[in-house]
Amino acid sequence: MSENVMIEILVSILLIVGVIMILISAIGLIRLPDVYTRSHGATKSATLGVLCTLAGVFLHFGLVEGFYSVRLLLGIVFVFLTAPVVGHVCCRAAYRSGVPLAEGSAQDDPLEEVLGDVEERSRKKEEEMNLRRSKKGNVSE
Repeated sequence: MSENVMIEILVSILLIVGVIMILISAIGLIRLPDVYTRSHGATKSATLGVLCTLAGVFLHFGLVEGFYSVRLLLGIVFVFLTAPVVGHVCCRAAYRSGVPLAEGSAQDDPLEEVLGDVEERSRKKEEEMNLRRSKKGNVSE
């Protein structure tokens, strides 16, 4: 086999794997029951799918066409670094705002032991703010 044929096979495999991973991600968004599992399914498989697709495009243009794109490399790095962080932040926001788990899911709640209940924390913060305001009012008089 010639070198170009081997490269085209590798590029094709990367593109097919990328498309399959993105398809799995789309199915996960439809089938999974709650925001936490949907976020997990979307970030893991979509990240791998996009990375495989961009890697295949980079190899094709770099090795076959002789055109190396810095933008593609930056896109790969950007997706690799930001997609998992976005998934984590979205799940954390959902957790802190009290979005319930799907039925049948187990919850391991380490934050409740450390930080206490969300409502209790917000009540304590409000009391602290009121105390600070009242102290400021007494000092300025």
